Amino acid sequence: MHKKTVLGGVPQPGKRKLVGAAAALGALALTPPLMRGALAQGDDLAPYKSAKINWRQVEGESIAVAVIPASYFDNLGTLLPQFEALTGIKVRMEKVPPGQIRQKATLDLSSRTATYATHAADPMYYPLYVANKWVEPLDRYLNDASLTDPAWFKYEDILKAWRDADSVDGKPYGIPYDGEVTVQVYRKDLYAAKGLKPAETYEELVSNARALTDAPNRVYGLALRGFAGAGQNMYIYPSLLRGFGGSWFDGKNVVVNSPKAVEALQWYVDTLAAYASPAVRNWNWPDIADAFSQGNLACYIDAHSSAAVINNPEKSKVVGKVAYARWPKGPAGKRVTSIWNWGFPINAALSDRAKKATWLFITWASSFETQARTSWKFAGPAKRSGLNRTSLWRAPEFAAAMQGMGDNFIPAALESLEQDTDVEWRPRVPQWPAIGDTMATAIQTALVGQKKPKEALDEAQARIQQILKG
Repeated sequence: MHKKTVLGGVPQPGKRKLVGAAAALGALALTPPLMRGALAQGDDLAPYKSAKINWRQVEGESIAVAVIPASYFDNLGTLLPQFEALTGIKVRMEKVPPGQIRQKATLDLSSRTATYATHAADPMYYPLYVANKWVEPLDRYLNDASLTDPAWFKYEDILKAWRDADSVDGKPYGIPYDGEVTVQVYRKDLYAAKGLKPAETYEELVSNARALTDAPNRVYGLALRGFAGAGQNMYIYPSLLRGFGGSWFDGKNVVVNSPKAVEALQWYVDTLAAYASPAVRNWNWPDIADAFSQGNLACYIDAHSSAAVINNPEKSKVVGKVAYARWPKGPAGKRVTSIWNWGFPINAALSDRAKKATWLFITWASSFETQARTSWKFAGPAKRSGLNRTSLWRAPEFAAAMQGMGDNFIPAALESLEQDTDVEWRPRVPQWPAIGDTMATAIQTALVGQKKPKEALDEAQARIQQILKG
């Protein structure tokens, strides 16, 4: 019999079924274009060779990397010929849609097929990976002088919030590559016309939304994601919960129906019902960005990376009218932003040589130089805004590259990353996949009016208790 693995408290099928399911999911193979002339420094490997390690120590090794179809990974793909020239390691990068990459990675890790040496990992999945010993602890690589030159790599320069999110019990299991932070995005012209300022509190956020909502003319004061999903409405609700002073835990027990939780969900329901488009209950972030771009929305809170969409002159009607601010303070006096990044772990099923090759790829991809080459040094139109290092965020070249995003873009995002993060933003437990889906369903049933917030959360609590029992 094939051994079964526990995923989110639910027994999963054995290896034969796992491999079959993985094949059924499919993916789009990406052969990175050479684009030798795309970067002015195209063949300049000197910044990497200054590291006091032997980049060619596993020359001839080949690895596969799974990423999502996104410009920040596309930019990295164009640089792979440089990595291969530096190390002699061949890299095959495969694009897997966001809705599938978690499943494919989990299937690969649990079946120990080692199809992917690393993948763009959801930080909420590390507790699951670590509980099953599917990924390598990375402190051993960071502390190995033959693999890492600490003075060159500068791990501590990577944003602490993202390092913490990719760690379990204080030990790193992933290295952040790209990420985002949720900020207040607003129409500065509409705010100025009404004499308004960006909200400092939830009360002011509601007051501003009330002043700016003109439903007969299809202009709404505020939007927050309502679409059901562990990465959709459960990308917004955790900040509300923590802003109300709520916690995911009572001791060691996951509790989702506390009085603070009910209060936070009631606020979510009431505010969207009063000041957002009725369709918002099924809106994802692209829908919100589109409504804002077309002039139908005065404010929203979502990922800072949506700035690239709302400032696209070919599609947006609000270019030059955009500004940013941090999450407002909740009733508990806390500002709580998202703590999201795509990081790279090392598959524990790899051979030792492949593990070393994977580590060299990860350190190359997350290094200052590669991050810069995929952002302001990149010749294409997509300049990455989700850079992983404090020094990069403070670089004048980054400021120059982001100047078209709108007022206060970098200060709002960086202050949020440094001051408003909370590693317990969502419940970091191995059963997260099932808990996240359960909570997302409960939130949406409340948003669409099928159930009262307390009833929805009580039912979620009962389901989650069963999940945790296994």
